Amino acid sequence: MTDIATPTNGTGGGNSQTAGNGQAAGNGQAPVADAPLSPENAAIIKLSRKDFVSDQEVRWCPGCGDYSILAQTQKVMPDFGYPRENIVFISGIGCSGRLPYYMNTYGFHTIHGRAPTLATGLKAARPDLMVWVITGDGDALSIGGNHVLHSMRRNVDIRMVMFNNRIYGLTKGQASPTSEIGKKTKSTPAGTIDTPIIPLSIALAAEATFVARSVDTHTDHLQETLERAGRHHGSAFVEVLQNCNIFNDGAFRDFTERDVREDRMLVLRHGEPMIFGKDRDRGIRLNGLHPEVVKLGDGVTEADLLVHDENAEDPFLAYMLSRMTYPDFPVPVGVFRRVERPTHDQLMLAQVDDAITRSGEGDLHKLLHSGETWVAS
Repeated sequence: MTDIATPTNGTGGGNSQTAGNGQAAGNGQAPVADAPLSPENAAIIKLSRKDFVSDQEVRWCPGCGDYSILAQTQKVMPDFGYPRENIVFISGIGCSGRLPYYMNTYGFHTIHGRAPTLATGLKAARPDLMVWVITGDGDALSIGGNHVLHSMRRNVDIRMVMFNNRIYGLTKGQASPTSEIGKKTKSTPAGTIDTPIIPLSIALAAEATFVARSVDTHTDHLQETLERAGRHHGSAFVEVLQNCNIFNDGAFRDFTERDVREDRMLVLRHGEPMIFGKDRDRGIRLNGLHPEVVKLGDGVTEADLLVHDENAEDPFLAYMLSRMTYPDFPVPVGVFRRVERPTHDQLMLAQVDDAITRSGEGDLHKLLHSGETWVAS
């Protein structure tokens, strides 16, 4: 693991600063803490996007969708009201793994697939921190699949943003767990024969309490989605359809381009009927257990359409939507599910408090010297 340091003005993610409470956050050096702002000054001094931009050179390929995701992330961060020293970005391996370097906050660039484990431990030790996990389709769904599942089912209070470009970009163009069947890559010259993983279906099956999707180039929608994820308490999973213009250019272009997206994408809004199309004349209706596309008129009205309910306790509707793909259906984007459950750190601390109430604070020295112990000489 690397505790990355990208401070620009003394309050960022340096590896010898404190993480909000005077504890050293880095490599064992003495903590160096800024004097806390008075309540009056804190109310006056507001952060902006530039406060979250580090002094590190951004090193992605020109034209990469990661630039947009980074920009929208930096734009929404001031809205949450967290001091930068109480925000942590944790990433795994891949092109997405570089994002923490470019955020003027604390960060960890961890090992392949293990970012959720670091995030789980950090939230257990410091539940007051806002923790983001940045990952990709290979990092999250291949070597990291097990860790993603358990962080979601535990309802760890983290925001996981998965960049999905359907390719291994950092290692120069091999098939990933989300690559479509038949995809010819350097590792599958005859075309991949593996069924692709649907990331949102995995998150829903793991009982994530917030599940959403957006697109790198749909900047307003991406900002809104990231902001909603940031305000959620619990396991949030956001898939961002991201273009790798070097090794998988145009992976989502058939339905995300400006001139076709209204007809080929479905923007989900809680409590609203599922309508799409440039003329707002098509919708999604349930036919038995399956969705179908219908055209409004000729006896079909908005009353016949499915109404989105992101707060439904059972994820059946959200799961069905997660499996709708182009060209058979418009591709849904937005919040699929948002429910409330006690978080992992809340439940863990409740157990600790209960144990202390029943048995007292405890004595580590007494514990280590109890039972069958002896002194070797």
